[in-house]
Amino acid sequence: MTFFHFFNCAALTFGPHAIYYKATPLSEYDTFNTCIKAAIVYLTTTFLKLVCLATFVQVSEHDTGFDLPQELLKGLIGFLDVAGLYYALTQVSHRSISQTHKFQAVALGWAFADAVLHRLAPLWVGAKGLEFTWEYLLQGVEANAHLVFTVSLAALGSLMWLRKNKPSALVPVIYASAAVVASMPSVVSYLRKGLAWDFEKVVSFELSASIVMAFVTWRLFSACQRPSQ
Repeated sequence: MTFFHFFNCAALTFGPHAIYYKATPLSEYDTFNTCIKAAIVYLTTTFLKLVCLATFVQVSEHDTGFDLPQELLKGLIGFLDVAGLYYALTQVSHRSISQTHKFQAVALGWAFADAVLHRLAPLWVGAKGLEFTWEYLLQGVEANAHLVFTVSLAALGSLMWLRKNKPSALVPVIYASAAVVASMPSVVSYLRKGLAWDFEKVVSFELSASIVMAFVTWRLFSACQRPSQ
């Protein structure tokens, strides 16, 4: 029973990444190397974030709740993810793949590395416990929301940094949408610490917000492709 619960939680957490790769043209165009390179960039970016957090953010022995200055600093450091995605999309060498496949491969590698780094150990330790809990299933749902957020941010990044012939009227909307997605970790931190939301409500918010931002991103990406058709 414990292994079965662990398997279900792991499948929910990591399965969508594999399905995404196999069910889309990413597997047909052999973008696996791009996913690996994006994962390496993610790990490097995460290491830099940890160094910055350890250097600039004060750690209290007691849980003092939501500290606005400290959370703003964490949010600013969190924008290193945007710099990392920029590097992965524009500076890392890729095979001759289209812009659409490039941002999806980068996002998939980035999100999978994030899921492994933050979810695998808690699942291995906790989901094999004797007592059933919904926490690890919710963590799987949260990982899926993060996957959607990452694909959305990578798509918006490709519009900002790679596509030149986009409608000028949409440029502010693209940048504003990217800022919303990039600031989502700070929003979630405020919901958890500032408003004391429980984990179920936070995951519901993340899932709903990811769907909304995915729809907005899809509309923007489709609108930017029309002039080139």
